[in-house]
Amino acid sequence: MQNVYTVKQVNAYIKNMFTQDFMLNRIYVKGEVSNCKYHTSGHIYFSLKDQSGTIACIMFASSRSGLSFRMQEGQQVIVLGSISVYERDGKYQLYAKEIILDGAGLLYEKFEKLKRDLEEQGFFAPEYKQAIPKFVKKVGIVTAPTGAAVRDIINIASRRNPYVQLLLYPALVQGEGAAKSIVNGIKRLEKEAVDVIIIGRGGGSIEDLWAFNEEIVARAIFDCQIPIISAVGHETDYTIADYVSDLRAPTPSAAAELAVYEYMGTAEIMKEYERRLRRTMIQKIGMTRQISEQKELKLKMAHPRQKLNEKRQRLVDLEQRIQMDFTKCFQSRKHKFAIYVEKMKGLSPLAKLSSGYSYVEDLSHNNLKSVKQVALEDQLRIYMTDGIVDATVTQIEEVTVNE
Repeated sequence: MQNVYTVKQVNAYIKNMFTQDFMLNRIYVKGEVSNCKYHTSGHIYFSLKDQSGTIACIMFASSRSGLSFRMQEGQQVIVLGSISVYERDGKYQLYAKEIILDGAGLLYEKFEKLKRDLEEQGFFAPEYKQAIPKFVKKVGIVTAPTGAAVRDIINIASRRNPYVQLLLYPALVQGEGAAKSIVNGIKRLEKEAVDVIIIGRGGGSIEDLWAFNEEIVARAIFDCQIPIISAVGHETDYTIADYVSDLRAPTPSAAAELAVYEYMGTAEIMKEYERRLRRTMIQKIGMTRQISEQKELKLKMAHPRQKLNEKRQRLVDLEQRIQMDFTKCFQSRKHKFAIYVEKMKGLSPLAKLSSGYSYVEDLSHNNLKSVKQVALEDQLRIYMTDGIVDATVTQIEEVTVNE
């Protein structure tokens, strides 16, 4: 018997045929989910079925990033993957890489393409984001006039600050013409010169939120000169408007909290600032007054009058010192003079005369100390203690003095 093959060889051959088929390596398959099981290993086992048949599918744990929702029985999905043969069982199955809900699939692809394009153009860049004013007076709202979103925004804003003015532009947020209506609302509120604009609506499917994924809405948000807060859907819902807006709020209520400051809390903070400012001003004034007084004193000390007074005082001191030195010097001189006077008295002829001696001179006022200096008939003048005697020499007697 020729050309007999084992089961393994047959299955391997068939698998190789599947592998060589380009279409089967990347294929989209649409169907209804059945027999869905999440294994403890992280793998997902399920089947896709339609009116005519069923195909087994598996998504490995390593591919779970391609699934953005939890699969359930009966869901209509589109699976991207490859078809190959599982050699052990000899059965072919679909190895899933990505799974999206049917109906939302095309929109999702369109969403991802627009997101990539706008991101490349810089629509999401942080440097183009405008800061949300901290203390707003006028808030613009673009949303449906009826619905939970507008009621939540009004309730939260009124509770936080009843003095903030709310301007509502009643826009279509779903269906035909919704994107154009949202754009008109943004432009109209921009002309009203509001401080911040909130655009949003309640949650829904990707089809319900699609108006906020339109390019014209993204461009209107980007071109708007007034900061915009997006509040579309629930916390897990993301739209193009969320990426382009200056700030994303997870819900309309959160958007109102982000846009409107809490008046009572702010008022209390302002009072505390006032008290702190008052204390700081008092301290500053006290410190400035002290510095001013010190400078005033320094200025007085540096004033020419003060300098003049100092010079005058120094002159007075010098004058007193000179007076004291003069007095001291005068007393010293006086004392010395008295000593000299006493000495002179001892040498004075008058003192000698007082002791019984006389002073004799001729008419030429020459002091006569010897008889040899006179001759007979010479006129002499004799000085005594109590007068002067004029005499004529009538006799000269020379006396020998023994030495």
